[in-house]
Amino acid sequence: MFEGFGKILITVGVFLVIFGIIFVFWNKIPLIGRLPGDITIQKGGFTFFFPLVTSLVISLILTIVLNIIFRLFK
Repeated sequence: MFEGFGKILITVGVFLVIFGIIFVFWNKIPLIGRLPGDITIQKGGFTFFFPLVTSLVISLILTIVLNIIFRLFK
């Protein structure tokens, strides 16, 4: 009964550690937020930034990682 709950807790813990590492080293990761296709509009004192391609790349990487993790736990 608790085996499934334990796996879920371990998975959540691993993701929290990974996200924590990403947030600490975010500025040191090359090209994050500066990929071709990321939208930046600057007018006067206003700046609008939408990391379109960066979001797609992160989504693709997370999809692959989550599929691998879920296949390992099945």
